[in-house]
Amino acid sequence: MDPIDRQLLALLQHDGSLSARELGERVGLTPGPAWRRVQQLEQQGVIERRVALLDPREVGIGLTALVHIRTNQHSAEWLAAFSDAIAERPEIVEALRTSGETDYLLRVVVPDIAAYDAFYKQLIEQVDLYDVRTDFVMEELKHTTELPLHFTAES
Repeated sequence: MDPIDRQLLALLQHDGSLSARELGERVGLTPGPAWRRVQQLEQQGVIERRVALLDPREVGIGLTALVHIRTNQHSAEWLAAFSDAIAERPEIVEALRTSGETDYLLRVVVPDIAAYDAFYKQLIEQVDLYDVRTDFVMEELKHTTELPLHFTAES
């Protein structure tokens, strides 16, 4: 990946709807070569997919919860059941296995507290959990999907 590829990625992370012409103009290429580079980055798996980012409030999602899960079961069977349970829950927009006191951290988005309560009750019915602690987000100070590309090494 060279500096032009990084520029293209930065542009697309900020606005995935840019045309080949617009991308080329901004990185100093004609549309054809710019688009071929984008296609190559897609084929290499650097660009996973292109999506539309929605404003949660505009679609009725008013509450974000950070759910800290601890388990006393670390078997492959438990992990498979847990993975299945979280995969089928669209409210879970991020699921991470972590180190420290928390085994798993879920980012859950729902309309309100009542919807979170229903989500919680269904989750604990599906999977045996040792401890669940939830932090509700009061204010989002920063949210981005853009990765910091200045850390990537030159090819």
